[in-house]
Amino acid sequence: MHISEIYRSLQGESTYAGLPCVFVRLTGCNLRCSWCDSEFSFSGGKQMTVEEVIDEVGHLSPRGGLVEITGGEPMLQERDAVPLMERLVAAGYKVLLETSGERPLAAVPKEVVKIVDVKCPNSGEADTFAVDNLAALAPHDELKFVLTDRTDYEFARDFVREHGLAERVNAVLFSPAFRKGARGARDTSHCLLDPEQLAQWILADDVPARLSLQIHKLIWDPAAKGV
Repeated sequence: MHISEIYRSLQGESTYAGLPCVFVRLTGCNLRCSWCDSEFSFSGGKQMTVEEVIDEVGHLSPRGGLVEITGGEPMLQERDAVPLMERLVAAGYKVLLETSGERPLAAVPKEVVKIVDVKCPNSGEADTFAVDNLAALAPHDELKFVLTDRTDYEFARDFVREHGLAERVNAVLFSPAFRKGARGARDTSHCLLDPEQLAQWILADDVPARLSLQIHKLIWDPAAKGV
């Protein structure tokens, strides 16, 4: 399988934010979101066997714990990614999968927590989420919407209500997009949508969603890799 990087840090998003986590980032993505912060993963990296990835994860986190399979889009490498997730689950790891939901998710092991990033209009990749994947969601899964403005917010709000997401999954996450290429200041000044404004909209509309900030970009320089 084609791997961009493997490293250990703190989980920066989702309901698992703040926990130590090993990240296995797969190379390659078929989407080009306007705010993408991991374009370096579109190419490069190196070939590794599933066994080599397992060994590296074990070296970084020998006592188990949290592992996230991310990208890029990891499900582009489904043939290897699914066995990798199965092996990690069998080894006692808590496994998260970060995916756009554009690729089929039915083959993902049931124990894996799917964190599905439904693309909003200003991502430039609207309507790429495969609605059939709603049937593959489990109660422990999470849906994430990255937002840049009111248009994105209204899309996410209406999508949550239309599909009854609060009753389907563990959490619905509304996350302000970070400005691409942000560096230096470790604060919310880099957010394309002010978190305070987003909080006010969520409260005003009583949306069953959790405001989610990328805390790794508030701890480290937003441009830092491997954190």
